[in-house]
Amino acid sequence: MKSSGLFFILIIIFIIGCAKQQLQPSQENNLETQKSEVSNMQLTSSAFQHNSVMPFEFTCDGENIHPSLSISGVPANAKSLVLIVDDPDAPVGTWDHWIVFNIDPLIKEIKQNEQPQGVAGKNSWGKVGYGGPCPPSGTHRYFFKLYALDTTLSLPEGSAKNQVESAMQSHILAKSELIGLYKRK
Repeated sequence: MKSSGLFFILIIIFIIGCAKQQLQPSQENNLETQKSEVSNMQLTSSAFQHNSVMPFEFTCDGENIHPSLSISGVPANAKSLVLIVDDPDAPVGTWDHWIVFNIDPLIKEIKQNEQPQGVAGKNSWGKVGYGGPCPPSGTHRYFFKLYALDTTLSLPEGSAKNQVESAMQSHILAKSELIGLYKRK
């Protein structure tokens, strides 16, 4: 009888502990949520709307240049911006199209086919700079992700996306995303 009572008490303690963890997120997760909710940062393009088809000229089938991008609502305490463009629908795993970090947080526009001042990372083709959508089949999604950081990154030109993402952990103040779609004919 004593062992079943002890077992019952242990089960109750376990359930209370699990419920408490679910109700109170960790301090780190809570801080990250607070940081990203402070800003209404937006990344938009005059070339296409969010979740719509990207024009031909911005792909490997066209001029293979990047579209103009407008930036607004960057937090006042941001020290730098990071831009990552990738395709999670690629058959070999996420394909990186463009990585630029340490962009001036006061920038309001990245003009079409003009590299923003910052440090260029290496895309999945092993090159720095923009490589446009070029899906082997089907419609793919291209995520233009903009991050505002509370620091600049001490990484060299040609750093890979995983290095950039690792270095910016715990420094993200805000994030915005623009998704373009493309299917080759």
